[in-house]
Amino acid sequence: MKVLRFSDLVAQGQVQGKRVFIRADLNVPQDDAGRITEDTRIRASVPCIKLALDAGAAVMVTSHLGRPTEGEFKPEDSLKPVGERLAELLGREVKLVANWVDGVDVKPGQIVLLENCRLNKGEKKNNEELAKKMAALCDIFVHDAFGTAHRAEASTYGIAQFAPVACAGPLLAAEIDAIGKALANPKRPLVAIVAGSKVSTKLTILQALAKNVDGLIVGGGIANTFMLAAGLKIGKSLAEPDLLGDATAVIAAMKARGAEVPIPEDVVTAKAFAADAPATVKAATEVADDDLILDIGPKTAAKLAAQLKAAGTIVWNGPVGVFEFDAFAKGTETIARAIADSDAFSIAGGGDTLAAIAKYGIEKDVGYISTGGGAFLEILEGKTLPAFEILAKRAA
Repeated sequence: MKVLRFSDLVAQGQVQGKRVFIRADLNVPQDDAGRITEDTRIRASVPCIKLALDAGAAVMVTSHLGRPTEGEFKPEDSLKPVGERLAELLGREVKLVANWVDGVDVKPGQIVLLENCRLNKGEKKNNEELAKKMAALCDIFVHDAFGTAHRAEASTYGIAQFAPVACAGPLLAAEIDAIGKALANPKRPLVAIVAGSKVSTKLTILQALAKNVDGLIVGGGIANTFMLAAGLKIGKSLAEPDLLGDATAVIAAMKARGAEVPIPEDVVTAKAFAADAPATVKAATEVADDDLILDIGPKTAAKLAAQLKAAGTIVWNGPVGVFEFDAFAKGTETIARAIADSDAFSIAGGGDTLAAIAKYGIEKDVGYISTGGGAFLEILEGKTLPAFEILAKRAA
């Protein structure tokens, strides 16, 4: 996908003295006192901001935070804690500006943080008048918020339509490159891991991947539904019996292409969903009526690990068991370590996946860690994201 890149504009000397509006994703978790509990997204946004400042631009940055009501400011919706953390990371003052839509005072070499963009009336519905006002604030619009790339809002889509120049920031550009490498032009075999509690939430992803991947590993509650479709008993495990037809169709679609959906050979069960519930390894054919399947067994995990180590490209979304409970974490850990050891290009996304990557300390061994949850899932479904679409249009 051809989009204009902010780094190219900087390299060509086209940024000095210009007003640059950066849409970042600074939507970080906070505790009840408003303190930031995890700042990955803020740290990830710093390279783009530094690039603009070092190039001599007048820099405006905005983001959404939480789910505020448009037009109604509440202190807990403020980007103030974000601005304080950003100032620490940049080693300079970051002024927070409220009510900024009608004009912003910022000089070249300065940075201002524009208050929560979702407070603006018309933001979520991509109001044209609002988008044009935002576009009028800048010479260059930089989209660097992949986490919002699947939403067509005023600060992500409308502004890109009307700004004099619209381009992708380094984070967004890296996502475009990684996704292209993993899905548009993968080194084979391409293996995808899709796990989670429900088939219904990932059905379109499974159907889209079944047309393209060489191996489709399912895990969590999704695997239980596939086990049912394969004629196995799953006790009282979480599953969606009304989607057996869909699961069977995915298996058939893979088979028709000489590919497979590996069904677990052994599983780890418990009688209750609890961290201290005794864990029992069983053959997949031996699950009792009062059993809960909470992880894949060691035999299955070893087989899948071998498949991942032989892969050319790996797409990972979701842990394969209840990895938050140590007794049911071995399957996810085995998968995570296999991905880390594999020579394949790997791309991982989704909140639980990132938590598993952090738990096993394999951040440096995953080819690319996607910062977007919903956006990453929509890409796996084969959708074109609004942010990519409008930037590609503007580049053309």
